[in-house]
Amino acid sequence: MARAPARPRAGEQRRRGAPRRPAAVAQPPGEPERLQKMLARAGLASRRQAEAWIRAGRLTINGQPATLGARVSSFDKVRLDGRLVRGQRAGEGGRVFICHRSPGEPLRAAQLSPADPEAAAPRPGLLERLPQRAGRRFITISPMPQVDGGLELVTSDGALAEHLQRRVHTLTSEFGVRLRGELNDTQLAAILVGELDSGEHLQVQSCEAAGGEAANRWYSCSARGASGKQVRQLFERQGALVSRVMRTQLGPLRLERTLGRSQFRELTPEELAALAAATEAAPPGA
Repeated sequence: MARAPARPRAGEQRRRGAPRRPAAVAQPPGEPERLQKMLARAGLASRRQAEAWIRAGRLTINGQPATLGARVSSFDKVRLDGRLVRGQRAGEGGRVFICHRSPGEPLRAAQLSPADPEAAAPRPGLLERLPQRAGRRFITISPMPQVDGGLELVTSDGALAEHLQRRVHTLTSEFGVRLRGELNDTQLAAILVGELDSGEHLQVQSCEAAGGEAANRWYSCSARGASGKQVRQLFERQGALVSRVMRTQLGPLRLERTLGRSQFRELTPEELAALAAATEAAPPGA
C-alpha cells in the first residue's frame, strides 16, 4: 500500500516557497508594540534615537509623556514635539529603492562643504529627491563613499534597515574599479589575497580586467561583505592609482544599464523576496 507523503516540518514550507521579507513580521492591527519599534518601522528614527526622544520628553502618548518600554497600538495618538506621528501599520513596512548615484553626488545637500561653490544654492541630495510619501527618514544600506558611486540601497523602513545593516556583510558585491594604468600579475595576486591595512582579509572571489580607454583601465572585482572604501584601499595597497569605484551589484540586486545616473526605482516584490532570502541564508555572525 502506497504511503502518504510526509508533511513538511515547521519552517520547511517557507524555505521551499518565496521567503518572507525580514522586517515584515505579521502583527494583527491594533496589537501593541514598543514605541521605539513603531517609530523605527515608520522610518522616523532609529530605535536608539527614539529612546533619546523619550528621555528628552519629546514624545507623548494620548497626551501623556511617553516612557521607556511603553507600548502603543494603531489606536493610540503619538505626538513628537506636539505634532501627530502617523506611523505605518504593522506588516506594511516602508518602501525600498535601488539608486544609481553619480560619483561625487551627495546623499544629502547638507553634506556639501561650505567652501563648495554650489553650497550657496546646493542641488538636492539623492535622498531628498526620493518620494517623500514613502517615509520621512531614508536610510542607506552600506553607502558608497561620496567620491565614488554606483548602486545604493535605500529604505524608509527602519526595522528593515536595521536588519540589512547587520547582514550586509554576508552578501557578495561587485565593483567596477577604474585605474590609471594596468595591474601586473603580482598586483592581481595580492588583491585576490584581500589583505587590508588593518590586517583583516576580504573574501575576494575574483578580480579581472574589464576594458578601458587610453591610460584608464577598468577592473571588475567581486568580494563578500566588502564596502566601497575597503575595495579602494585593496587596490591602493598595491600601488594602483584609483580614480573611481562603482558598485554594480549588492547581493541579488544588480544595477541595470537602463537605470541612468541620479535615477532610482522601487524594488519589485520579487527583488524584495530575493533580498530576504539572501540575508537569511547566513547567520548574523557569519
